[in-house]
Amino acid sequence: MHERCRSAGIVGLGTYVPERVLTNFDLEKMVETSDAWIRERTGIRERRIAAPDEATSDLATAAARAALADAGIAADEVDLVIVATATPDMLFPATACIVQEKLDARRAGAFDVLAGCSGFIYALACGAQFISSGAMDTVLVVGAETLSRILNWEDRNTCVLFGDGAGAVVLRPVPREKGILATLLGADGSGGALLQLPAGGSRLPASHRTVEEKLHYVQMNGREVFKFAVRVMGDAALEVAREAGLEPGEIDLFIPHQANVRIIDAAARRLGLPMDKVVINVDRYGNTSSASVPLALADALNAGRIRAGDNIVMVAFGAGLTWAAAAVRW
Repeated sequence: MHERCRSAGIVGLGTYVPERVLTNFDLEKMVETSDAWIRERTGIRERRIAAPDEATSDLATAAARAALADAGIAADEVDLVIVATATPDMLFPATACIVQEKLDARRAGAFDVLAGCSGFIYALACGAQFISSGAMDTVLVVGAETLSRILNWEDRNTCVLFGDGAGAVVLRPVPREKGILATLLGADGSGGALLQLPAGGSRLPASHRTVEEKLHYVQMNGREVFKFAVRVMGDAALEVAREAGLEPGEIDLFIPHQANVRIIDAAARRLGLPMDKVVINVDRYGNTSSASVPLALADALNAGRIRAGDNIVMVAFGAGLTWAAAAVRW
């Protein structure tokens, strides 16, 4: 295990999801699909969709305010704002800077993290390092997405999967035996083309052609991403548990990225965990990318499934291809 100077722990948690609910039955009227087909393959029943006037920064700010209130911390006490997102308000400035201004967190630095659905845990690892080193005392980490803005609503293979939402945590120093025990970050860029949004950057700037060819929407090789996820989720969770000095049987709660219930089941089996130790809310929110893990964490906490001293393992995979995991003692 790596020696830590200070432990960083979650002292506040907040979420926000849009009001609009889009059910599988609604999607039946939009594309050639069915409630049974979606539920059987993904476990999803419904997802939230941002209002026309809601951008990612709006969702992120609402979650951030809730997290700060939960921690009892004022915005001007925040040293750093990190926003994990694949759907920023714009290429620049960073969505974190927009959130910083909305919060009036005048003392804080701000930057974005782009690691696909792994983004929140990547950002959590970054924030923890600033606290562990002593460079900062209060870091706000947000995972927020408006994926509905980058979906081709005529493609039944992708539009049924994703939803919008945001989750945020406040990190501060905690006693050494608690907090974030270990983190793991990984990537395999050779798989980047399996899950991508091709146009809008320097490789394919926006043009009539890119718009006509629908290159500004999510493209995914679902079969290959599924195989990758099934392999990496369990392995990453086991590795971060070992790094934290935990045996699989010592994991009290497993919080996986909420992409597909079959992937979650496979990861739980790899860990040898019963399903009553696994958090699943993909049925209500779909895949919210960077917001997925904090939304699931909040659901577990609100349901009374987390107690002081519990060992929690969080794991995610995403575009890149990336993967990330964190072991936390609550």
